Amino acid sequence: MLFLNSCGLFQFYAPWCGYCKKLEPIWHEVGAELKSSGSPVRVGKMDATAYSGMASEFGVRGYPTIKLLKGDLAYNYKGPRTKDDIVEFANRVAGPAVRALPSKQMFEHMMKRHDVLFVYVGGDSPLKEKYNDAASELIVYTYFFSASEEALPESVSLPELPAVVVFKDGGYFTYDEYEDSSLSLWVNKERFQGYLQIDGFTLYELGETGGVCSFSIYNVFIPEFHFPLLKTLMQRVAKEYREHFNRDFQFGHMDGNDYINSLIMGEVTVPSVIILNTSNEQYFLPSEPIESMEQLVQFISSVLNGSAQAYGGDGIIQRIKRVAFDARSTIMSVFRSSPLLGCFLFGLPLGVISLMCYGICTAESDDGSDDIDAPKREGLTDEEEEEEEEERQRAAALEGPEEEDEDVGEKDPEEKKTD
Repeated sequence: MLFLNSCGLFQFYAPWCGYCKKLEPIWHEVGAELKSSGSPVRVGKMDATAYSGMASEFGVRGYPTIKLLKGDLAYNYKGPRTKDDIVEFANRVAGPAVRALPSKQMFEHMMKRHDVLFVYVGGDSPLKEKYNDAASELIVYTYFFSASEEALPESVSLPELPAVVVFKDGGYFTYDEYEDSSLSLWVNKERFQGYLQIDGFTLYELGETGGVCSFSIYNVFIPEFHFPLLKTLMQRVAKEYREHFNRDFQFGHMDGNDYINSLIMGEVTVPSVIILNTSNEQYFLPSEPIESMEQLVQFISSVLNGSAQAYGGDGIIQRIKRVAFDARSTIMSVFRSSPLLGCFLFGLPLGVISLMCYGICTAESDDGSDDIDAPKREGLTDEEEEEEEEERQRAAALEGPEEEDEDVGEKDPEEKKTD
């Protein structure tokens, strides 16, 4: 294939896919941007329906699928489908997995550019090998750097070297091999800021952290006076209680409640606080409005120790409800956006089914009209059948003499003469 021995950004699409058509102008902008900037990344696309074997080889299961092919490796892009995000992904993955920061000036420059910065400090070691492996795996999400101790700001003091440090939220935090276990899991968790704005894509990313972010806290709000209070409380808890909650919780806020309503199949009042378990789709609501940091900490602690009331989940009943809810939401959205189209899509099949049922029922009624008395006779007992037979014989006997009298009354003219 063209990009296997070089570096290329590749889109697998289907001609009938609406999302692919929507991505088309953005894809042209991505190609133009990478070419004008002198990037070594080449941009292309393939009709996955025409080359299904090639698409299957690269594990394409939906459209559009964006992959960066680098040597023998293929990196999936799962971010927002915007020009800037795709270009940034291509440049990040196409370069080295770990980039060097040779000076304090370069270090400070990168600190200004990135909200979250992972840095390996020290010489060759087993920890460096683990860091390189984690970088190769997670380069699709964030940048990885290495630096000497001399390149660090004077305010940074590390207890021992080598070390892996993440700089974010106005501070820095060191990886502890004994407490944090896997370096990849630690990086996957720490790549998010302590408090961030959450949307559908961010929620998807949180769900893919493999249970590291078991819970996510959302402040669902509309612009009114109560929101600044809740936001301030949550930011304080995220920072001041980091050691208590950072392993299990991700803090943030979400604009509006439409997305969260569809997620929990219910109605969340705004503004409010909700805790969502991304591993099993359970969610938790406070029993009373949150108005102080003590109330918020108590609510989070109750979820952590299992005493809070859990709602939702991923059981069979909830899955059935999800199917019904999604079907209802789809129908309602179609009717809201285009009533005529909704009537055509759902009214026409119902009309056809009604006509078929009417035809079947009418056909059964016509077939049974010729033998309408048959069901009645089939339901008679033996005694009733004998009585019916006797009545039939009596009726025949009464009809017999009348016929004979008629015969007697009608004599031949010769018989009359004889008489």
